[in-house]
Amino acid sequence: MIDFFRYIHRTHNKLGATLAHLDGIPALGLRLYLVPVFWMAGSSKMANFSATAEWFGNSDWGLGLPIPYVLAFLATATEVLGAGLLLLGLASRWIAIPLAVTMIVAALSVHWQFGWQAIADASAPFANARVAESVDKLAAARSLLDAHGNYDWLTSSGNIVILNNGIEFAATYLFMLLALMAMGGGRYVSADYWLKRKFEQATKV
Repeated sequence: MIDFFRYIHRTHNKLGATLAHLDGIPALGLRLYLVPVFWMAGSSKMANFSATAEWFGNSDWGLGLPIPYVLAFLATATEVLGAGLLLLGLASRWIAIPLAVTMIVAALSVHWQFGWQAIADASAPFANARVAESVDKLAAARSLLDAHGNYDWLTSSGNIVILNNGIEFAATYLFMLLALMAMGGGRYVSADYWLKRKFEQATKV
């Protein structure tokens, strides 16, 4: 029996050593998932910069943040630059920090008041009163579209839903960025890995 457990232990260690060469794949997956997210967010802000800054600063219908043009520039630059660096796997841990800050700010200033869910679903966990109220509204919208529109065509690309705009997506991206802070860009699949390897080789000479 002891020999059997020793065999299992050795097999486990060998498997771990073999799979270690693939440990960069999860980091690569996280990076490639986040690249279009931040590129779309940043490029949209850049294309509509004045409107973005006005939304940042307006306290009536916007976020009411101080120095809105500075904050809008920082958010835009962080997201656009961040998308490029994540794509390359360059300075992955460092760029994950300001990107995480933007997600925290977004969660607290934009999404927090709406609760957790991004898409309203009264049957899902963390459904708040706003989500519960969306059930009748969604039913009414579907009824109107069914009666006065081509409902099959309207829903051929997906079901009609109500956007609750909660913190779900921002929180998910934040946790992904925290993982990248710990993991780095990934073995073999990031510029960080190869630059570090070249630096270590150079310092040995």
